[in-house]
Amino acid sequence: MGPLQTFQRAIAFHEQGRLWQAEQLYQAILRAEPRHFAALYRLGLLRLQQRRFEDAAHLFRRAAKTDRNSADAYHYLGIALTGLNRAEQAVRSYEKALAMRPNFAEAHNNLGHALQTLGRAKEAIAHYEKALAIRPDYAEARNNLGNAVHMLERPEEAIAHYRQAIAIRPAYAEAHVNLGNALRGVGRMEQAIAHYERAVALDPKHAEAHHHLGNALVAAGRSEEAVAHFATALAINPSWAEAHTSLGSTLHLLRRYDEAITQYERALAIRPDYAEAHNKLGAVFLALGRPDEASHAYENAIASSARRAGAYWNLAQTKRFAPDDRHLAAMRELARDMASLDVDEQLDLHFALGKAFADLGDHKQSFRHVLRGNSLMRQQISYDEASMLQRFARIRAVFSAGLIRKQQGFGDPSPVPVFIVGMPRSGTTLVEQILASHPKVFGADELPEMGKLAAGISGPDGSSFPEAVRCMSGEQLRELGEAYLRAIRRMAPEAERITDKLPGNFAHAGLIHLTLPNARIIHTRRDPRDTAVSCFSILFSKGQLEFTYDFGELGRYICAYKGLIDHWRSVLPEGVMLEVQYEEVVENLEQQARRIVAHCGLEWNNACLAVYRTERSVRTASAAQVRRPIYLSSVGRWRQHEDQLRPLLQALEGP
Repeated sequence: MGPLQTFQRAIAFHEQGRLWQAEQLYQAILRAEPRHFAALYRLGLLRLQQRRFEDAAHLFRRAAKTDRNSADAYHYLGIALTGLNRAEQAVRSYEKALAMRPNFAEAHNNLGHALQTLGRAKEAIAHYEKALAIRPDYAEARNNLGNAVHMLERPEEAIAHYRQAIAIRPAYAEAHVNLGNALRGVGRMEQAIAHYERAVALDPKHAEAHHHLGNALVAAGRSEEAVAHFATALAINPSWAEAHTSLGSTLHLLRRYDEAITQYERALAIRPDYAEAHNKLGAVFLALGRPDEASHAYENAIASSARRAGAYWNLAQTKRFAPDDRHLAAMRELARDMASLDVDEQLDLHFALGKAFADLGDHKQSFRHVLRGNSLMRQQISYDEASMLQRFARIRAVFSAGLIRKQQGFGDPSPVPVFIVGMPRSGTTLVEQILASHPKVFGADELPEMGKLAAGISGPDGSSFPEAVRCMSGEQLRELGEAYLRAIRRMAPEAERITDKLPGNFAHAGLIHLTLPNARIIHTRRDPRDTAVSCFSILFSKGQLEFTYDFGELGRYICAYKGLIDHWRSVLPEGVMLEVQYEEVVENLEQQARRIVAHCGLEWNNACLAVYRTERSVRTASAAQVRRPIYLSSVGRWRQHEDQLRPLLQALEGP
């Protein structure tokens, strides 16, 4: 068999996917003729298929030396170098290919990708656009152009490019994933989920698509579904530390704490220096009332990434700082280079230093950092105060005494739910801990269920909550109450009472009474000045409690909340809502605890007095405090900062 026949047979084997046979024939040709360009080139392509990038690069270099005018050899050399993460070298190789063939669309596209890898997105865009000018139906270039403009924080442009890529090639799984990412970034979660789902339908083994879908489902409150997609991603790629951590976070949300710990430990077995996994492991231990293990995990996070201020903020929740504390020294050193940190790290560091200096009694220094942290956070969010205050006014208008009389008694009659409501940091966790210490009570922490059910109400005229409640039938009210009960019963099927201490449920008190007429409501009150200062000192999770980062806004929110509570006092039947003053609880625990337990229709149990010994999970900002004996130091705390509270005090006086 002559050289030409041998080469043709090698190509046939190659195209049939019989790579071993093709390789043997290419090698035989090259032994006889080392400068055989076509054999070098084809064997290089075969090595790319095998992801043997170093071998491929060597072969394409030899091919390029054999034929110095081959744009294809330089192009594929660039691809091999990209596979080796040598982007700078890849750029030079693609540029050589384009110097020989300026209308080489694939080389423009791949050069754009290499430039984008190097953070040179604007240059990348120019090459993607050249590729598309040459080939308007080039789906990969359109998708990559979307990636480049997304990198430049132009999400709507990115969305348009991804949609065009999908229009060119509807079964393009990667473009569906990227479109999902862009949609999720602008808050269009349901659309994002739809595209992730399309991606996994097109390519069930696309691990990243499953992972992104899992994260989007968690954000949409569908954590149970998310678990399956994280598990699928890990079945495809068991060594993916980030996916183990995402699964751990979701299991934590679902209160499957032991399983969450297992996932974090697996992530850390893969990447021992993975600060995020150490941080999240600490959060589980803190929720479980294991502060020493939490501190150890946070210290490991700091050791893994000393410039990640988030770990310092988390650590601050587990300890009291002393003047010679090494972590305080490290934070102060990091603060000297504050401008080098990204915004999230600056936020974490300011709030951590605020806590540390408060522990030292340096209230001036503490408040300086707290003020800076809150000011910075307020710049990052888009809190719509007018809409929030208008919502409270609408609720008052809808839930009149007449509506309550007309529609009460139709809901589910179960006495199981107990709602603990009020302002954040007003003592809701303490009241729940008193009740959760009772053997017949399960403390469920803060639950989003009532808010979700309220958001799902719609009237025949297209109205939503609260106006749509006017149109609800007795059957609909009962069904909504039953739906809430089903959700909470899964957590504790045998408990006689289940507490939900989401403070913001004060806005739903009327709906709670109509859908669950025998549910008890406990409203916790605290000096509004102390409540405000406590809120102001906490960095809450993103997207939550956005009214807490400006004293004027916080004060006006408190006034509006008090107005709504006053309304509930006037329209709810006597005995539905018990009011508990935080200061009275810390001063006389037993007297107030007995009132609380009796309001819930339970017999007294002395265990309710040892609240800090109760073993249960707590996920909120009070997770550390709830493990400590009740203390009085938080009463009158606002006086430490009285001179700086003028905007708050003025707002609390009302209009």
